[in-house]
Amino acid sequence: MKIEQQHIDFVKEEFAKIQTKEDLLCLLNNAKKIIYKGKCTPISLRQLTYFANPNFCKERYRSFTIKKKSGADRLIHAPEKGLKSILRPLNFILQCIDDPHKSATGFVLDKSIVDNAKKHIDKPYVYNIDIKDFFHSFTKSWVKYGFMTAPFNLGKEKEDLAFLLASLCTHPFEIDGKIQNVLPQGSPTSPTITNILCKRLDRRLSGLAKRFGATYTRYADDITFSAMYNIFKEEENPQLNEKGRYDNFIAELERLITQENLIIKEEKVRLQNKDARQEVTGLVVNDKVNVRRRYVKQLRMWLYYWEKYGYNKASEIFSRDYKADKGHVKKGTPNFANVLDGKLQFLKMVKGEQDATYKKLKERFDVLKAEIDPINEVLDIWEEEGIEKAMDFYSKRKKTQPKKKKNPVVRTMTMEKLMALFGK
Repeated sequence: MKIEQQHIDFVKEEFAKIQTKEDLLCLLNNAKKIIYKGKCTPISLRQLTYFANPNFCKERYRSFTIKKKSGADRLIHAPEKGLKSILRPLNFILQCIDDPHKSATGFVLDKSIVDNAKKHIDKPYVYNIDIKDFFHSFTKSWVKYGFMTAPFNLGKEKEDLAFLLASLCTHPFEIDGKIQNVLPQGSPTSPTITNILCKRLDRRLSGLAKRFGATYTRYADDITFSAMYNIFKEEENPQLNEKGRYDNFIAELERLITQENLIIKEEKVRLQNKDARQEVTGLVVNDKVNVRRRYVKQLRMWLYYWEKYGYNKASEIFSRDYKADKGHVKKGTPNFANVLDGKLQFLKMVKGEQDATYKKLKERFDVLKAEIDPINEVLDIWEEEGIEKAMDFYSKRKKTQPKKKKNPVVRTMTMEKLMALFGK
């Protein structure tokens, strides 16, 4: 949901007044009302206390694995329903209060992977690294410290509240044979809290980028630098200078990340040259922010199948190919039309609403979709864009629809009858 300025101002003002658990509970319930527009069950003090203590509530999270694109397993910890009902409004509060560093683009209001990729357009060298076990790198004590400092300022006599919030947002997991209280990967608050706790890292890496004439962004654990010259060469025995820093970019980068108690995932380090395809958070950035060619080719292919064979046959082919392509990543088969709609929405976000490729594909999709739900589609356009647009769309749909596959309902439902039916 989009957070309005009045909500931000209200949350900041009320959070500054908090003195007790009861005050915090009141703000959580007010935030919940904003999120759910008043239609929600309030959180009780007993519920807040219960879920804040893993000794009381031992099964706060359920763990499961999902497949990555590489085929490897990713471990997810999803909060139990009662805990999630607390963490979601808490995350809303955290987002209202904290302003992430300008280089942080992941899980930030009004920012997306497109904003992250835009910073690295048309650069001869793009350097990507990932952080190992990113969310599990942030301990309960570190999270508590984050709440005790600005902009939350829950220190001194309010330290108990910082401890309570840290207890809600972390959980004891077995990591490398030891039980550690850390941020769960799968909790609503974890990405926001990492942005809060990575501010110093973002400042230092931004300074490093400026020192070497590079550009820096971070999308959660995905860190990207880009530069006009190849500054990404390692030295065998780098030496610290008189300021206690390395003059070699890679050595200094490793030093700064290590000082933040983070570890670079060596197998995910890659340097991308201009001569090959350069990607940042899954988007191509060689000349402009774009999707891969395969993405658009697939969209065209599925629309063609729909036009040539009809919806049911195209959906069957889609289901077969989807299981072969993504069966190791996702279970079940989603609705064919919904998948295409989602892919078009993503294409619009990346290329823009006025992009010619997007507009042509969207027009074909709208015409095809009207075949399976024609009247509602026409009425939606009528309501949003007016009767002339609706009539124009209806005419195009009739011209492009194969005669042998015409829907008898659509064939007999003229615009005149629609107007009469709805009293226009």
